[in-house]
Amino acid sequence: MQRACRDRSLAARIAASAILRYAARSDGKAGLGMLELCSFFDRKIFYLEGGSETPAVFYIADRDAGGVLINAPRHDPNLLARLEQLAPLKVLFLPSRFGAQDVDAWRAAGARLVAQPAEARSLGIELDVPLDSKLRLTRTIDFLPMAGRTAGSCALRLRNKPGVVFFGPILENDEPDAWPTLVPHDDDQSWENRLFGSLGLQDIAFEYAFTDRFQPHRSPFGPGADRAIGARLAQLLED
Repeated sequence: MQRACRDRSLAARIAASAILRYAARSDGKAGLGMLELCSFFDRKIFYLEGGSETPAVFYIADRDAGGVLINAPRHDPNLLARLEQLAPLKVLFLPSRFGAQDVDAWRAAGARLVAQPAEARSLGIELDVPLDSKLRLTRTIDFLPMAGRTAGSCALRLRNKPGVVFFGPILENDEPDAWPTLVPHDDDQSWENRLFGSLGLQDIAFEYAFTDRFQPHRSPFGPGADRAIGARLAQLLED
């Protein structure tokens, strides 16, 4: 199952979807619990830490963009060295303020901080790339603002097929084995905005999806993520 995220026929993808959550494999070189989740011709996706008490942290080793952190892990020189072996660290993207830790250390290591200005204001920090007018990192990587969980919640999308979206706290699985959906929180900036923003996902195709809530070997992430998440959101809206 090491090639679980490689392109395949529709029949094979459907057959594999039920067991894909067990496809992540340990990266034995690091000795840091790193898991390779997906491997495409131009990028790989790794899980680093978190997913329960703290937001899950992912690393995209991209041929064009370099290394992209989704949320900030605890800073560790050994981890940094391993990430640099995968791809030179270029970007730290915060889907929301919840994923901010050791930000100064990661910036000192060469990562440009990318987030919505509202999240930077809440953290009292400056951004290297504010996502106000700029909503694209490269030709195949862009951003989807979806405020509501926080004032500046934002997803990152890998546009080229098969398509991947990192939703941060915007969506989450309400059970470890469940596909992500909208889950209300007492501190939501706007539940109405969250509902409205979810409607826009109907027009976005993506085979894989990751959120701040992620349990390796349990949480489903694809293929068929857009259809599975769409079904869960439709059920929520009907209720």
